[in-house]
Amino acid sequence: MKITGVEIRPGNIIEYEGGIWKVTKIQHTQPGKGGAYMQVEAKNLIDGRKLNNRFRSADTVEKVRLDTKDFQFLYAEGDDLVFMDKDTFEQINIAKEVVGEAHEFLQDGMDVVLELWEERPISVELPEQIEATIVEADAVVKGQTASSSYKPAILDNGVRVMVPPHITSGTRIVVNVYDREYVRRAD
Repeated sequence: MKITGVEIRPGNIIEYEGGIWKVTKIQHTQPGKGGAYMQVEAKNLIDGRKLNNRFRSADTVEKVRLDTKDFQFLYAEGDDLVFMDKDTFEQINIAKEVVGEAHEFLQDGMDVVLELWEERPISVELPEQIEATIVEADAVVKGQTASSSYKPAILDNGVRVMVPPHITSGTRIVVNVYDREYVRRAD
């Protein structure tokens, strides 16, 4: 589907100069002279390159729709992650860099959504929040009881997050995968 340069929005997947790009940031500019344009920052979903380009209202780009499919994470194997198609039970290997830093939150048996472009996986969506156990938490410093103060803690998957002072080792918490932030205690 063709869209004009000023219709581009963050999160759009566009085809531009032979690549597939995910728009991360836009800025609409109306200069004193000349026509309006959209300043677009995007990331190439295939090779990770960054794009910073101006699109005028007369420019058109192809908006891409990605196919999505439900998969289940099985295990890590070196620099690859192994996923299983929940419909066909077929297994595929995907490089860790496709998932990004969120790969540290993958748990055996976790359901994920793969985004595919021309049958090729280019993105993996994890659940927004997961439960994890604190294995190491710093002791509370006397007087550090204000609700706005946080202390570092290590999760059972090795990820470091900041938690409120009342959280101790062995506590199960809910963590936002993409922000790496404490949400609440697990039920």
